[in-house]
Amino acid sequence: MTMTLVIPVRRIFVVLGVIAALVIGGLSIQTAAAWTAASAPLALPPASLSSLQAALTAEQARSAGLEAQLKTIGGAAGDLSVALDAAQGQVVNDNASAASLRAKLAAAQAKLVRLEATMAAAARAAAARAAAAVAAAEAAAQAKAPTTTKPAASVTPTDPAPTASPEATVVAPPAIAPPPTTTAPPPPASEPHDD
Repeated sequence: MTMTLVIPVRRIFVVLGVIAALVIGGLSIQTAAAWTAASAPLALPPASLSSLQAALTAEQARSAGLEAQLKTIGGAAGDLSVALDAAQGQVVNDNASAASLRAKLAAAQAKLVRLEATMAAAARAAAARAAAAVAAAEAAAQAKAPTTTKPAASVTPTDPAPTASPEATVVAPPAIAPPPTTTAPPPPASEPHDD
């Protein structure tokens, strides 16, 4: 009979011991939590769910704005690339036009040199022709001049002073003046023009 009473009492003590251990463990955990909270208090309270949601919405809007700006910058970069290509093409065209103008200027200068040489040759030829014409006129004038004259009448001391007869007087024809040498002034140099 004593044995049957000891087993329930033992069980009660075991249960009470387990309960006491759990209570002591819970108290120690609470004490440790309070001690940790006291030693390291939070400077700021934790954020609420509504504030976190608002911050997330703001970041999403900011991300959308940045994406729109990136698209705008990409479009501007494309426009700049097109403008740069157009400018490079214009530079190439300008270089080609400049080269063409330089070639035309060189051709015009060469043509001007040839024209000046032709004008100088024409002026020399005209001067030579004028000199030849003067020489021919002088030769013709000398050919037409008389080469013989009648002898003068003999004068004797007893005769009165002789008078010149009309036949004895030879009138030389008037000298032919050579034609004036006129050389045409060279025409003014023409302005170089593009062919």
